[in-house]
Order: sequence, then structure tokens, then C-alpha cells
Amino acid sequence: MSELTAVGEYYGTTCFIWASLKAMTDCQGDGGAARSPMELYEEVTAQGEQVRALKTAKAEKADIDAAVKLLLKLKVDYKQMTGQDYKAGCPPSENSVVPDNGPTADGADDEDTVNPWSVSTTNAKGVDYDKLIVRFGSSKVDKELVDRIERVSGQKPHRFLRRGIFFSHRDMHQVLDAYEKHKSFYLYTGRGPSSEAMHVGHLIPFIFTKWLQDVFDIPLVIQLTDDEKYLWKDLTLEDCHRFAVENAKDIIACGFDINKTFIFSDLDYMGSLPEFYRNVVKIQKHVTFNQVKGIFGFTDSDCIGKISFPAIQAAPSFSNSFPQIFGGRHDIQCLIPCAIDQDPYFRMTRDVAPRIGYPKPALLHSTFFPALQGAQTKMSASDANSSIFLTDTPKQIKNKVNKHAFSGGKDTVEEHRKYGGNADVDVSFMYLTFFLEDDEKLEKIRQDYTSGALLTGELKKLLIETLQPMIAGHQERRKQVTDDTVKQFMTPRPLNFNI
Repeated sequence: MSELTAVGEYYGTTCFIWASLKAMTDCQGDGGAARSPMELYEEVTAQGEQVRALKTAKAEKADIDAAVKLLLKLKVDYKQMTGQDYKAGCPPSENSVVPDNGPTADGADDEDTVNPWSVSTTNAKGVDYDKLIVRFGSSKVDKELVDRIERVSGQKPHRFLRRGIFFSHRDMHQVLDAYEKHKSFYLYTGRGPSSEAMHVGHLIPFIFTKWLQDVFDIPLVIQLTDDEKYLWKDLTLEDCHRFAVENAKDIIACGFDINKTFIFSDLDYMGSLPEFYRNVVKIQKHVTFNQVKGIFGFTDSDCIGKISFPAIQAAPSFSNSFPQIFGGRHDIQCLIPCAIDQDPYFRMTRDVAPRIGYPKPALLHSTFFPALQGAQTKMSASDANSSIFLTDTPKQIKNKVNKHAFSGGKDTVEEHRKYGGNADVDVSFMYLTFFLEDDEKLEKIRQDYTSGALLTGELKKLLIETLQPMIAGHQERRKQVTDDTVKQFMTPRPLNFNI
């Protein structure tokens, strides 16, 4: 809208009205670029100012009517996009796209549900991530970005990048721009501890975050949201905090550098660092109840703790929430690797950040790790057979894969040999995509399974042989993590880095 305003100021009211009418036509067409809620909000605001200016200048009635018509059209567009009436001085959250988790205009993915508490789809291949990018308004991690990460880091891209497992981002190019100018950043990821045992799907963000920490040589903060689990689950505070400590052991076993990593429990940290809580309050002041209802679907029967919690998950996105690490600096950008179901929290955060004088966090989003029963849902820590847990024995891993891993193979050996299997829906192949490092070997497995040369039982055997040593190695590393080690990681302290 700033371009239209400039036209009005430069060339006069008549040219402005022509530009406004053209913009209205463009908005109604199919070829224009999609606007974010904030961009549309700014257009409505600027158009309202133009209407007032025309009336003050006692412009021609036809000119005023045309400007008012465009203003009303923009307000209708805004309500359709956000589900809320335009209100001056109340900008939308970046998450205010409605329906956020509902059907798209063509209704093609009516059954997809993606939010921080529920992920489901009727498609055996899983969630349609290309449509999710459009729905959430993020950007695709394309080959150009992967190649650039390789150039900037000097390292071969992680298999999660090479294979599109981390498939979406916000402002990653901006992070790399700054890094190339020797302006560093820090990492933030987290875990909601709802049980003592984590499953292999929980490892995905930590495996990738460790790679980022290693190749960019940067500090990392890991938030354990034990307060969130208390608010959402039927658990005691004591259990939630105990789960946080136990989960911290599994996280530490991923190999993070103790000199560059701070792990914290919300239940502990919130009460010990006033700077963190002050940022929480700043965020809370700039997010309305209507906004969090629109973003997270809260209802009047939800406890007020749930309504205020998003600000707590947002606060680690700002470097001055950790004065012991960054010395009170608030200008260090944050990069958040996470599953895309957590994105609503950070769309809200990115909306608030410039209003409180902080840089917007950047994000890298991962796909969901499928349940053994299929990609229609993500795994559940409460269902032992939905996943491979980090506490499983080699025998349990073998039995779970053989009994529960959804197959893309045919009903008989003869049919499979003749027609081949469907690797796109086969859970064993999906798991290998996450954990098998060798790209050539993975592609050979795909080709053999698709052609029928590799049977389902043989594919499952390959997965078992991949998972068993991986889980056994993790268990050995976890045994070395003592209570004292956890205490060191979770003690607020300076970290060693150059930023």
C-alpha cells in the first residue's frame, strides 16, 4: 500500500484513485501474489488514511466513493483471511490465517489437521507439505537454499536437508546473509516432557540441531516445557519436572557440546531469571485474547495458564532472555529448528518481535515422523506400539517393526514380485529415509522395492539392522549421563562462543 500512497502524493488524487481501482482489480484476480495478514492489515490502514485525506481535501464524490469501495473490499479480504474484523491499532498475528488447519479453497486436503497438539491426515503418504507451506505462509527449502547452506557452512548438507525432511523455513536466507558478514546467531529448540521415555521421532530436531551447532559453531538453548505438560495433561507438577530431567538425559546423549549448550526447565528457570520473565510479560502485553483464540483454538473453558503459555514458549527466541549467555544483548538473531506443528507459536512471536524492539526469529521446519501404523498420524508417547522408543531392546525393536510397521508391499510374494511395492507409503522405507546416511544405498532400496526385487520382509530386516545399533549406541551414551552432568547442562552460566 505504500507504493499506492506514493502515487497519490506524487501525482495527485486522480492518479491515486486510478491506482486504487487497479489494485482492487488485481486483488480480485487470480494472478496476484499472496499477501500475509500483516501486509493486508497495512493495506487497510493506509487505505483508511487515504479516505480520510480525500474527505479532508473535499475531493470529488466519485473519487471518495472509489476509495471507500476499495477500503471496504480490503476489510472484507482481511476478515476472510484472519477471521477477525479489522481494528485500527490491533495488527494481526502472523498466525492469523483462517482456516489455519481447515480446508483450502479447493477442499483438496479437507482431512489434514496440523496444530501443536494434533496431526492427522487420511493420506497414506502423510500430510501434504507443499499445501501446508502455502497455508502457513512459509517458504520451501529448495535446492538453492540447501546449496547455499553447504557453501556458507563448508559442510555437506545434513541428510535431513538433502532429503527434504527439513522442508520449510522462515528467513533462513537472512540468517545466512548475516553469517556471511560475520554476524552470528544462536539456536533454540525444545521438548515437551510428557513421559520418561522418548521415542525415535523425538530425536529428529535434536539430531539436526546438533549438526547446526557443530557446523556453525554457535550456542544453543533447549527449553523443556514441563509447565506446558502440567497445564495440558493430567500429570502432577512433580512428575512433569521429573520427566524433564529424564528427557534431558536423552537429549544430552545426542552429543551436544556442554560448553555451548544450556538446557532449562521452565519450572526452574522462570523463577530464577527476571530477564526471562520480563520478556514473557512484554509478549503477553502485545497479544490479545482474540489472537490466541484464533491462533490456538482456545475456548472459554480452557484454563488461563494455557492462554498465557504461548508467551513462555516465545521468550527464548530473544537473546536477552539469557543474560548469563549473551550479556543482556537483545539483537542476536535466533534460529529455531522444529517440527512444523510448532510454527503457530513462532508466527505469533514473529508478529510481536518488532513491536518490542527485537529481531524476528528464523525457523527451519521438519516433516512429521510417522507412527509405525502409517503416516496418517504422528507417534504418541502413550502408545508403546506406535513407535520405537529409546528404551527398547533389540528384540522389542525387531518385534515392533515386523508386527506393526505399515507395509507398502503387495498381499502375496507373487504379486509383489510382479508389481512391486509402494515406497511412498511404506513405513520401513520412511524410517530409513530418516536414519540411513548413505544416499546411494537408500535409492537402491527404493528402486528394488518398487520393482519387486526387494520383499517387504527384507525391507523390514534392513530397517531393524539400522535401528538396533543406533538405539543401542544411544542407550550406551545415556548411561554415561549422570545427574551431575544434567545439573551442569541445566545451570545458568556463560557459554564459550564467538558471537
